[in-house]
Amino acid sequence: MQSSVLKSRSRFTPEPPTTRILVCLPAYNEAENIGRVLAGLLAYRETSLDFDILVIDDGSTDNTAAMCREHGVLVISQIYNIGYGAALKTAYKFAMENDYDYIIQMDADGQHDISNVAAISYFAGTHDVVIGSRFLDEIPDYYTPFHKKFIINFFRLIIRFTSKKNITDPTSGLQGLSREAFSFYAKFDNFAIDYPDANMIVQMILNDFSVLEIPASMRPRTSGESMHTGLLNQFRYIILMVLSTLIVFMREIYARRQKKKGAKE
Repeated sequence: MQSSVLKSRSRFTPEPPTTRILVCLPAYNEAENIGRVLAGLLAYRETSLDFDILVIDDGSTDNTAAMCREHGVLVISQIYNIGYGAALKTAYKFAMENDYDYIIQMDADGQHDISNVAAISYFAGTHDVVIGSRFLDEIPDYYTPFHKKFIINFFRLIIRFTSKKNITDPTSGLQGLSREAFSFYAKFDNFAIDYPDANMIVQMILNDFSVLEIPASMRPRTSGESMHTGLLNQFRYIILMVLSTLIVFMREIYARRQKKKGAKE
């Protein structure tokens, strides 16, 4: 299977799903935003596409969980804040245990427009990993600070160097995953629970999962804080991501060499 990139925005028309879809939202102290997101998802579900909604409340200290229950969606509340990647892995395990066929993961802060659910679900059954990109099409009123552009461009180079593929938005939290993909992630040591970004994209490409990038509709965060706020956090994130991606790359190359060696013997 080969990685591919969709170059231009299309009109995505959701078809009646033949698979069970789970929309999952990791959330930490997003009480100011998540109600609006859930209301949009529920309204869209009533008119267009059938899916279940799961919020992983990652040890929030505000009323994030209560807000989700008011909207009648599934909520798993972690006892304490264990991190974005660990929250996602909880969702993957839940999806496996409850026989879902496809996951659409999106942020709880309102930056990902609800229309992206239709765009990503359109490719369910055709690709293992679908990434919603901010950069395939220009998004009006969406501003990316210089330091974030630097980080994104840096990780683009890392992905190109390690996997020979061009990915425009390696830090996108908007993704669709086939059952094969999220089942792979749910296994021990196959998913980086600290910062799952460029490292996981490289891993999936090197393991021959099909990866597709599509244009995404996004808007600026209106309240709350990003998990990468502060120069120290961003510097730590860059270091950890570089090390993690290189570890993934070396591990996969070693596994391929061992496989070839075994085949010759």
